[in-house]
Amino acid sequence: MACQTSSPRGRTERPWFPAFCDERDVPGGVCGMSMTLSFGAELRRLREERGLSLEGLARRLTYSKGYLSKVERGERAASIDLARRCDAALDAEGRLSGLIEDLVESGRQAGTGRRELMTAGAFSLLALSAPGRGAGRRTGTGTTAPVEFTPTALLREEYDRARRLGQCVDPAVLLPLLIEQGRTTARIAASTGGRTRSELLLLASRFAEFTGWMAQEAGDARAAIEHTAEAVDLAEEAGDLHLASYALVRRALVTFYDGDAAQTVALAGAAAENRRLPYRIRGLAAQREAQGHALGGDHLRCMRSLDQAHEFLAYATRDEASGPVIGTSNLPDPAAMVTGWCLYDLGRPKEAAEVLDRECARIPAHALRTRTRYGLRQALAHAAAGEVERSCAVAGELVGIAGEVRSATVAADVRRLDRELGRFRAHRAVRELQPALLEVLSTDRP
Repeated sequence: MACQTSSPRGRTERPWFPAFCDERDVPGGVCGMSMTLSFGAELRRLREERGLSLEGLARRLTYSKGYLSKVERGERAASIDLARRCDAALDAEGRLSGLIEDLVESGRQAGTGRRELMTAGAFSLLALSAPGRGAGRRTGTGTTAPVEFTPTALLREEYDRARRLGQCVDPAVLLPLLIEQGRTTARIAASTGGRTRSELLLLASRFAEFTGWMAQEAGDARAAIEHTAEAVDLAEEAGDLHLASYALVRRALVTFYDGDAAQTVALAGAAAENRRLPYRIRGLAAQREAQGHALGGDHLRCMRSLDQAHEFLAYATRDEASGPVIGTSNLPDPAAMVTGWCLYDLGRPKEAAEVLDRECARIPAHALRTRTRYGLRQALAHAAAGEVERSCAVAGELVGIAGEVRSATVAADVRRLDRELGRFRAHRAVRELQPALLEVLSTDRP
């Protein structure tokens, strides 16, 4: 397998997730001898400059002294994750991870076409919960509101059911149903007028957006582009200006998965700074901006953006509780969860694990896809912190679900977890988990 890395100013070749350069996959080429020698020399210089022994650094990183010695001598290639942890341990401000990323970027030529193919997958305009009008809706007084037999209400029920199905079934199986439901909604909208037409166009855009997200989860980048482009067109036709701005946040997610920290920050920052937008959109934009800063190794700016996200989302909860919810509906505190994700990318896995432990426990039981996505990142953080038994325990509860819900993004973290736990192959918990990990990886779509 070819070396794959991400860059604060560059991009990755692996679709859907910020990639990395695996220690066992780099025998030569642009990710070979020149990178390993340059990285190793700089790692040794920084370590000695800070008066830290190789054994001391190994203890901080939970790597063996022998392994780090080979990295310093250029005999083993460092992964981007290891580089980030070294940056954090040596207070190197992203210098080591940037060295790997810049060297690899200089030799890359073939990634553009694949990046274009994924442009709309994580673009996902929103997961919008419209004001409750469905059948059997509970009111504030505890009574049941009457069923509304209007096209918008009935089709909205179908949309909500489709989203729930998306949490627990293979996305490839769900796609034909989603496509037909979305197009039917658009055809009904075309036959109506006034407010009903606008409502149905917005709902059709949600169907198309969710279809694009499921196509991305199924690993079909071309279909994701097509459906997301359709969602954008429908939303614009409905005249929702906020959705156009929220598209910046989703585009930032695309560049984040593409490993482009600078573009992620630029796109998300533009939305976060727009004071005309609702607080929820600004909060989601600020947390995406924080992820971009984390990807680039900028701890200070990452924390500032996360503080903004917490503030904006708190205002949204207070001031916009009765309005539609944009973004995820399965995370009680999205900014807190993203904080854990960022800490991992900043090379601080122990801190990340503490946050992710707390937040993953709050994910609703029915949200299987969400639980798997963040739970595997939780397991990855524990593994990186050297907490092997805890990592395997968390992962053991999720690998079966991962095989059922099928996700290209989750599969990327399963591969990372398998590599991370590869440092502890002699551990009993790792040996017991290995067959389940291999089963998930064997059924992963190309």
